[in-house]
Amino acid sequence: MSHSLTEILPAPELDLLSPMLTQQGDSWTADFRGLKLRTALQPIYSISHKRTVGYEALIRAFDNDNAAVLPMHLFELPDTDAENLLLDRLCRYLHIRNYSGIKDQLNWLFLNVSPRVVTSGSQSDSFFGALLKKTGLPPHRIVMEIVEQPTDDAERLKDTVAYYRKLGCLTAIDDFGAGHSNFERIWNLSPDIVKLDRTLLTRATEDQRARQILNGMVSLLHQSGCLVLLEGVETRDQAMIAIDAGVDFVQGFYFRRPCLELEELPHTPADLEELLQEYKKRKQITQDPTQQLVNYFNGPFRRAIERLQDGSLMSQACFELLNHPAVSRCYLADDKGIQIEDTLVSDSAIEKRDPRFRPLENTTSADWFRQQYLRQALAQPENLHVTTPYLCVTGAYMCVTLSLAYEHKGRLQVLCCDILANPHQTP
Repeated sequence: MSHSLTEILPAPELDLLSPMLTQQGDSWTADFRGLKLRTALQPIYSISHKRTVGYEALIRAFDNDNAAVLPMHLFELPDTDAENLLLDRLCRYLHIRNYSGIKDQLNWLFLNVSPRVVTSGSQSDSFFGALLKKTGLPPHRIVMEIVEQPTDDAERLKDTVAYYRKLGCLTAIDDFGAGHSNFERIWNLSPDIVKLDRTLLTRATEDQRARQILNGMVSLLHQSGCLVLLEGVETRDQAMIAIDAGVDFVQGFYFRRPCLELEELPHTPADLEELLQEYKKRKQITQDPTQQLVNYFNGPFRRAIERLQDGSLMSQACFELLNHPAVSRCYLADDKGIQIEDTLVSDSAIEKRDPRFRPLENTTSADWFRQQYLRQALAQPENLHVTTPYLCVTGAYMCVTLSLAYEHKGRLQVLCCDILANPHQTP
């Protein structure tokens, strides 16, 4: 590609790009700087639908000897912003040409767009709309992926995303959770889909805490109005983590590698049915651990309440509970959520207490009404409730809380008991 061409091509249009494409049978290739460019597609699957719902288009480059050239080396070739714009548009033109030839009138095509192009190009430029019109591919079947990274012009990025949305395309944030990504970008751009970076999955595979963070992030993104795609799924265990995290879509080598033979793709579905059956079996075998806690502590908890109703002191009533090695503390709250008396801390918890969090230990007259376990207990008296693991504010350790509301002298009171989520941790 000569410099003279890129200098006169600040915004390459279809009539200038078309000669760079060549049709070979049912597929298309493109030429750039002596390299042959081809489209590879990688399926994206919906876990709930148990089928393919889209494909990510990836560029593959080959030299004159048909040796593969790494994509990163391809995108290092442009010398100017104009040539970078040309390459970006050439790739999208090639992908849409190829995808339009696939007998699939339903699924999405995910297209990457260079952040440099997004921030330097003009969103009012008619190229992409003209491309869709020329190829006949409906805009609602396109998902434009914006790589998550800092940009010099956040407003232009926002305008460009709005432009694609106005065309009728969906938008996605790519690689969320890596580098400089944050929720401010989600709030500003309001993408339809968020693709979580593979590093989040790698960490979740190795660390239980990272798995909890992944699950929480998926929940927050759903509450933000975004569908969630987890990429980089390479093993069966990672597929199970993705299912458990509640993501909507998955993508990765475990299901299917990017494929240059595009006509083969519709005939290679992933066996999500088998994965879901295994997930259900695992859940049945392990059972919900919170429900196991309810079953285990139901007797001691109700005996403690009977003693309290008979007039026993808190220390006497909760003696059995506090002697259990997993129990860290017991406390009472009134029907307004205000704590009654001091917290009772087990001997084992006192020994392991972290002095750095001493300012949080005294909970006299603390107000626990904001806590779901307190409100839930008041709403359903006589039922023993249990939370999922959370970070306890009185010592910054992970715990679950059992709570039960009972009547005492004509008013409701709630007995609460914190149990270490990991009995070997320091409360």
